[in-house]
Amino acid sequence: MTTHTGGDHQQLVDQAYEGAFGYESTYGVCPQCVLAAVDDVLELGAEDVFKAAHGLAGGGALSGQGTCGALIGALLAVGVRHGRERSDFANDDYMHAFALNKRVYDGFVQEFGSPICAEIQRKIMGRSYDLWNPKEFKAFLADGGHDDKCPHVAGTAARLAVRVLLEAERESPRRRNSSAK
Repeated sequence: MTTHTGGDHQQLVDQAYEGAFGYESTYGVCPQCVLAAVDDVLELGAEDVFKAAHGLAGGGALSGQGTCGALIGALLAVGVRHGRERSDFANDDYMHAFALNKRVYDGFVQEFGSPICAEIQRKIMGRSYDLWNPKEFKAFLADGGHDDKCPHVAGTAARLAVRVLLEAERESPRRRNSSAK
């Protein structure tokens, strides 16, 4: 893990936003876009997590009804760095990772008013969309879904994840996993 100086923190946070915004507007699948952007700036090295995140887009399986995929991507990014390892499965001392993820979650909900995909769509686009319905999906795209709306959500999630990860690094540079509460 690379230790970053305070001077480059804002630059990295901004790079994460721009990266996720660009990935979402180009490729879609918001949790992967967030993970890719965070990986670009902090070198997560979590290809399996990236792959597994695919089905979590659009509130989970494009349902719109679950947690926003961009938020899930941000939470996964924090978990890659601070989550409990399988080899440490029996360890019940994992509140540090939850506390970091709570910072991401709270910042996201403060920004968008909800963690739920359909509710975020209503806030930023005036309505929600059934992404499985071809006419609805076309309307989603026509209303800027992948032009600037969801890219902004993905960028914000990536920004929050990088900010929290850098703050955690500054608070305890040697802690990579949750070894203390």
